[in-house]
Amino acid sequence: MKTTTRAPDAGWLEQARRITGGQVLTAADDLQKYSHDELATPQYNALPAAVLKPGSEQEVAELVALCARTGVPVTPRGGGTGLAAACVPAPGGVVLSLEQLDHVVEADPDNLAITVQAGLTLNRLNQEAEALGLYFPPHPGDEGACVGGLVATNAGGARAVKYGTIRRFLLGLQVVLASGQVLELGGKRLKNSTGYGLQELMLGSEGTLGIITRVTLALLPKAGSMQTLVVSFADLDRALDAVPGLLASGVVPCAVELLEHGVLACAERHLNRRWPATRGRASLMVILDGPDEEDVLGQAERVSAALERAGALEVLLAESPARQREILELRSLLYEALRPATAELYDICLPRSQIAGHVAFVHELEARHGISLPTYGHAADGNLHTHFLRCALVDGAIGEELPGWRELLPVVRGELYADAAARGGVISGEHGIGQAKKAYLEANLGKAVVETMRAVKRALDPQGILNPGKIFEP
Repeated sequence: MKTTTRAPDAGWLEQARRITGGQVLTAADDLQKYSHDELATPQYNALPAAVLKPGSEQEVAELVALCARTGVPVTPRGGGTGLAAACVPAPGGVVLSLEQLDHVVEADPDNLAITVQAGLTLNRLNQEAEALGLYFPPHPGDEGACVGGLVATNAGGARAVKYGTIRRFLLGLQVVLASGQVLELGGKRLKNSTGYGLQELMLGSEGTLGIITRVTLALLPKAGSMQTLVVSFADLDRALDAVPGLLASGVVPCAVELLEHGVLACAERHLNRRWPATRGRASLMVILDGPDEEDVLGQAERVSAALERAGALEVLLAESPARQREILELRSLLYEALRPATAELYDICLPRSQIAGHVAFVHELEARHGISLPTYGHAADGNLHTHFLRCALVDGAIGEELPGWRELLPVVRGELYADAAARGGVISGEHGIGQAKKAYLEANLGKAVVETMRAVKRALDPQGILNPGKIFEP
């Protein structure tokens, strides 16, 4: 794709100020927080020429139209919680921050739906759903993430095994195209066979095909009861071998998390708490939900029996909501505990039957290269998170920096992605491609698939102004 982009000048910035009522940032100190996302690797960080902070959907459309007329590249940004450098600005480009578009447009319990602006956080969305007596099941992790970003990356989370990703709950979108034109896609209908699925096209497009300004999401009735089981096994292979039997038990769990005890030790140190399972070297954390306590306890009995037949050493039931929260917090803060030593975090997704083989390959890499690659993830949906640590990890303690880790990083990354592809997996299950993974996209999906994606990009963004340099090179 041939691009015709340029950096904004003083006259351009004045036009942007008129549109936004002065909400344009240009001071270096103000721009710094918009130069990166949560990816630990700083190599993609870049200061934008300016940050535009529209206060309405109409202002977004006017700003994008200004970018289209003048060829200024624009990168949309929500909470900045991504892990793929997808919201980092292009050189000379501007960031369009959607943080002020944070209103609930319509709550509609009769249709089990809610319409919100793209800058509303996941935390606020959950609160709004709770106030309606309803429930939004997807939980990608960071509750500071914005709804528009969740859609732009098709975010997932631990509950995907039962409830799916954001895709399953997306009913409608308002999107600003590269020309500034506004599209209204979808609605509150559960079925639609009327023309192309343009809404699906925007899902996971990372702001490269359009800028999402409004989202309509499906909600569900709240579960009446939720229980958490912690089930320990002699080793990781035994834990993984138990998952098919669990899924064949007739119970669809809300989540099944795979955790090696050696990795958990880091979170235990971080929180000064202990994981409840003391036997074995790995655990499955199984979350069950249902209409009432009797139903969920019946599920727990069937799951426990299936896992005991598969060799579980102990099956522990969290006895109170407070204990459930403690266990969930240990799992949820694994990333934060490992973050000081993390150079990169991967989110490979595999067929469930291939998880054990891939994790064995991860351990082979650790032994071969003398590095730590702590791995955990969503065992029932195949999504694994592997950290490349630049420091040694011994008994949960972060040690000294490893010599030569910078040279090893691209080697190990390439080996991990190649193994995933050979097993029928993909290089991202929920974080997206952004800049961090784009060099591996064609090897993973094939040239024809990527060229088709490029054709779609050319059709919808002929100037290449929308979040250029993400997913693939222009």
